[in-house]
Amino acid sequence: MNQPATATPNDSTAPQMQHVQANGLSFCVETRGNPKGEPVLFVMGLGGQMTLWPEDLLNQYARAGYRVIRFDNRDIGLSTHLQARIEGHPVAAMVRSRAGLAVQAPYTLRDMAADVKGIMDAQGIDQAHLVGISMGGMISQLVAATWPDRVRSVTLMMTSTNSPKLPMPKPGLIARLSGFGAKGHDEASVVKRSVSFWQAIQSPDYPADPVRLRQQMIESYRRAYNPAGLLRQTRAILATGGFADATRRLKMPVAIIHGKADPLVRPAAGEQLKYLLPHARLVMIDGMGHDMPDPLLERFAAISLEIIQKA
Repeated sequence: MNQPATATPNDSTAPQMQHVQANGLSFCVETRGNPKGEPVLFVMGLGGQMTLWPEDLLNQYARAGYRVIRFDNRDIGLSTHLQARIEGHPVAAMVRSRAGLAVQAPYTLRDMAADVKGIMDAQGIDQAHLVGISMGGMISQLVAATWPDRVRSVTLMMTSTNSPKLPMPKPGLIARLSGFGAKGHDEASVVKRSVSFWQAIQSPDYPADPVRLRQQMIESYRRAYNPAGLLRQTRAILATGGFADATRRLKMPVAIIHGKADPLVRPAAGEQLKYLLPHARLVMIDGMGHDMPDPLLERFAAISLEIIQKA
């Protein structure tokens, strides 16, 4: 079994990266912190590489004595990029999903949840705490509902049950996620689009430094660029449909963190999670959008670590 998170300076390790095999795919996985500590697995959102998790956030868990693990989801970053074609028009798929009808997709979020379990198996992890953001929070809910004996706690950041009854994102964001109007796949074009998108969803009370944001987008592009993966992950969300019944089954400690100004996953999604999980701790943050601004990282970690320690 995993050992308690009781670190000494000699226990702490610098980030170490490797590739592990799970579900017939290769995943890029990074581990840091106390190798004997309780594992905390970070699950990234739609189209995001694991490098989007802020170093300052991860290091707070590492300093607390935990084994901190992040990874690239399938179809993104340095993990396996699939080649499956996406059938049907994205607008038609969205309409069908909102109507509760079946949507064709190469894979669903349930397959991505199985990826998380597979990574845990490959790392020899019996149980882990999950921290999931946006789509990663959806995946984390499905992991915890499907394999509850493997999950000690769940921190859900700016995420939802994927219910078609929840409010839509603000106008214009859906088109951007679907790739409409995107022109050019060279570095300059992609970085310009990426910066514009992140500025559209960022926290209004905590705007990002534009120079630093642009540099992050450059580094992300140079590390890996796979626009087809973003489209397949989007289709996976639509094909999965709502899973509120699965969310209701979560009995482990849960923290819900949501921005009151989130234009992408609207605040009602966080409120619905609290309704489904009365035992969960819900924190709605003023002026927070759909990102992880530096001034809030310490607060994020404190909320999450409180739940983890209760477990």
